[in-house]
Amino acid sequence: MVDARLTKAAAWMMGSVISFSLIAIAARNIETVHDSFEVLTLRSAVGFCLVVIVGLMTGRLHEVSTQRLSGHALRNIVHFTGQNLWFIAITLIPLAQVFAIEFTSPLWVILLSPMFLGERLTHLRLGAAALGFAGILIVAQPGAESLSLGVLAAAGSAVAFAAVSIMTKRLTRGVSVIGILFWLTLMQFFFGLIGAGIDGHITWPTGQTLPWLVLIGVCGVAAHLSLTSALSLAPAGFVAPIDFLRLPLIAVIGALFYAEPFDPFVLLGGVVIFAGILLNIRAQMRLPATA
Repeated sequence: MVDARLTKAAAWMMGSVISFSLIAIAARNIETVHDSFEVLTLRSAVGFCLVVIVGLMTGRLHEVSTQRLSGHALRNIVHFTGQNLWFIAITLIPLAQVFAIEFTSPLWVILLSPMFLGERLTHLRLGAAALGFAGILIVAQPGAESLSLGVLAAAGSAVAFAAVSIMTKRLTRGVSVIGILFWLTLMQFFFGLIGAGIDGHITWPTGQTLPWLVLIGVCGVAAHLSLTSALSLAPAGFVAPIDFLRLPLIAVIGALFYAEPFDPFVLLGGVVIFAGILLNIRAQMRLPATA
């Protein structure tokens, strides 16, 4: 019988897939007006307000505490760095390529989670990681000519996001979702404000960019609520590969709305990646259900 916790975790991850895709679309539409620091500052401001409102409405704001504050700080510094690299990559290379390179992150999670989280690394999981990596190579078609600033930024964000996934899983062992999101949005607001003011100039939202910035803020909270909730229900090695579904979705969006070349290798790579997802789910189903 399928573990109900795994089913819920998969559902939460679908919310994360949709939210992160909407963030990429919104970021692409304001890239010529706001830099990444400004985007992250306003995103965090919107997100913080939402977290406080939801916390008050659900009576869970009391769950926020200063326990493990150093863990929150380290997680948010790494995450803030990864986010900036991700937003930079979106402005320089096609969306599908950004997502393809970013998806090396779940592969690192699968391989590193046994070391840092004590999760089991089975032959099936190794096979899932290998399939996922093969699919990414098919999509990205890496070569010497592909080593650009955008590719390097996307690769850096992938490494950072893998570390964040592992640190998030560790934090969920004793810290509530509302607590994680509270410190995420508050700390990253100040990180972004400092970064945005370094050059002595901050571009404030306009009537055209404000809706996109609000969308980024709302989806940012929704994405991390979904991801954190999924990680609290299932092992990181199960949760992370589901995020691969963003790749074929964003490839279609990029082709339809941004005239980005629709490479048939994207579809082929997507199929291989999805095969890896299914293999990983099968591997997880064979493990005893966790309490």
